[in-house]
Amino acid sequence: MTQHYRRLSILLIPALLTACASLGGMQERFAVCSYDHAWEAALDAVKDRAIAQQDKAAGLIDTAWLEIPMPGRTFGALQRDLGDSKDRSRISLAVKRLDDVTKIGFIEERQRWAFRGGSRLFGWTDTESSAQVMTDVQNRLDTKLKEHGCSVH
Repeated sequence: MTQHYRRLSILLIPALLTACASLGGMQERFAVCSYDHAWEAALDAVKDRAIAQQDKAAGLIDTAWLEIPMPGRTFGALQRDLGDSKDRSRISLAVKRLDDVTKIGFIEERQRWAFRGGSRLFGWTDTESSAQVMTDVQNRLDTKLKEHGCSVH
């Protein structure tokens, strides 16, 4: 393998793995109702968070980062207490028109404040999405869709 291809593979492989991991937690709901009703239900499902971006024409909603205290975490070989332990979370929704239904996909991006070593001892690192957050969003979304007269599948 030449030097050029080795460098290229070092750059591409982590990017591809990250892209695949970020798509793994996507949840989808299909609603039989108007796009407008599905859009309003999607906005209502995340109304407990600040909205960073919403584009109705493109069908995209992104919440701002929400920091969540996570007491009791430790780090390092000696399991030192991480006094300022926290996660941060943001939710992205995609609302798409299909033939006679509207598809609503949502995913949580979650990061934790963690010991990383090196010149930056602590920083944000990707972690698994919270099953509880995903269930809460799904339940609120289903409830709001039904309130708007939508049939949910």
